[in-house]
Amino acid sequence: MNRLRLFSILTLFLCACQLSEEHYIHTVPGNGGRQYNTVSDIVPPPGYERMDTTAHSFGNWLRQIAVRKDDHVYLYNGKLKKNQSAQFAVLDISVGQKDLQQCADAVMRLRAEYLFNQKRYSEIMFTDNAGKIYQCTDNGSRSAFDRYLETVFGWCGSASLEKQLSPVTDISAIQPGDVFIKGGFPGHAMIVMDVAVNKKGNKVFMLAQSYMPAQDIHIVRNPLKAGSPWYAVEDIEDEVTTPEWAFEPGQLRRW
Repeated sequence: MNRLRLFSILTLFLCACQLSEEHYIHTVPGNGGRQYNTVSDIVPPPGYERMDTTAHSFGNWLRQIAVRKDDHVYLYNGKLKKNQSAQFAVLDISVGQKDLQQCADAVMRLRAEYLFNQKRYSEIMFTDNAGKIYQCTDNGSRSAFDRYLETVFGWCGSASLEKQLSPVTDISAIQPGDVFIKGGFPGHAMIVMDVAVNKKGNKVFMLAQSYMPAQDIHIVRNPLKAGSPWYAVEDIEDEVTTPEWAFEPGQLRRW
């Protein structure tokens, strides 16, 4: 075999390896390569339809959040998260440029963004572990709102947010906007992005999270359902198993 032919074969081999690696990287997330414009484009399982929500409700607002075309999860510093297998889709919501918007912070971000969007500025408030209230007082100023959120993220977390929210005693009553939360150090929090129901009244739901370090908010896959983002209430006994955390059914909370 002459050198020119050998060089050509090696070049083709290296190109094939490169394409294979790129393909692998882009197909790690579990959405099957589909693209979505908003959360509402993610189709429920067969036989299920989304719960009715009112036009200006938190649940309806969550459904309208845009989904990024790039389904990789990035950290606050622009680097890729090491685990690229947990997400189903990535929300088009800023993570900021500081290591602040972690799990409970992402939940507070979504709630605050909803109220800001509705111009319900006086309702944007969170408490820290000591019970101190942090209220947004700069009505309509985006820059002031962003500074306010950084303060909240610095002083409030999963432990304080768990105290602020009200328990949901029956998981079958789950609604969009509810929060699974385990307060503590460490703790974790994930928000219920959407809920669908079938004719029997059985419910399925989707969850979204940020994590440590601060990273893009993403809808997670159900590791027990071959990559689907939907979790069935009827399947839950002792815990809600997500890619990076497990909650007890009794850890569901509501605003």
